[in-house]
Amino acid sequence: MSGVRAVSPSNSPVDASAFQRPVAPSPVRRLLVSKIPLYIASACLGFGIWEIAALAGVGNGLLPGPAPVVREGWDLLSNGFLERQILASLQRVAIGFALGVVIAIPTGFVMGWYHWASGLIEPWVQFFRTIPPLALIPLVIVFLGIGQSAKILLIFMAAYLATVIAVFQGVRNVDRTLINAARVLGAGDGVIFLRVVVPSSVPYLFVGMRIALGNAWATLVAAELIAATTGLGHMMQTASTYFQIPTVIVGVISIGVLGFAMDRAIMMLDRRLTRWQDTQAAA
Repeated sequence: MSGVRAVSPSNSPVDASAFQRPVAPSPVRRLLVSKIPLYIASACLGFGIWEIAALAGVGNGLLPGPAPVVREGWDLLSNGFLERQILASLQRVAIGFALGVVIAIPTGFVMGWYHWASGLIEPWVQFFRTIPPLALIPLVIVFLGIGQSAKILLIFMAAYLATVIAVFQGVRNVDRTLINAARVLGAGDGVIFLRVVVPSSVPYLFVGMRIALGNAWATLVAAELIAATTGLGHMMQTASTYFQIPTVIVGVISIGVLGFAMDRAIMMLDRRLTRWQDTQAAA
């Protein structure tokens, strides 16, 4: 034992970096690697093209530049008129979209999981899916008038049909190997549905929600153009009657900004609920 030299811990070759905590990226670095700079650059490019088109006299010289539209938007915001129209349209979209998605989720899962449900429900879903909600506006006006319920019903149909098809397709596309493996391990239908089918269908659900959101806004504007006394569509229709082009463009921009913000919110929720996909991909 006398021939064995003890090695001092201080002399042992230890990599100090193994004990260092990872340094979190700075806020500036997180901002640079995010898409926000690209969004800003894209917006600047779009406004630049818009200004050039206005100066070039596109549309027989009727297209206003960004400056008059910004002034008109500021005036409409200052007197509270634009805010009232946005809130009216946003309320209709939120209620109709939420109802459509909430009812479409269980319907799509039942259709995809049970063969008998698919046979009973899918033909009706496909039938109404081929009919534009705008084609139902005359009937809706006859039975429900031009009140809030008529517009919410049209938005509900647009959101429901897009979401139910996405969820149904998601259930049908679940990997059968996963289902068979769960059965071999002794899982029952309820466990397989909750632990295998539902998680695998969530990405399809969010795709359907994003499509449904676009359909909801398109249906809302069309409904407000035809039968409404408030809302962004009604504002645009009235402004076009009096040839107030800047007001019409303010309405178009408002719809685009609201739709974009709601779409980003859905994408954030999607990333939060489907992190397991990134974990599986990394593994």
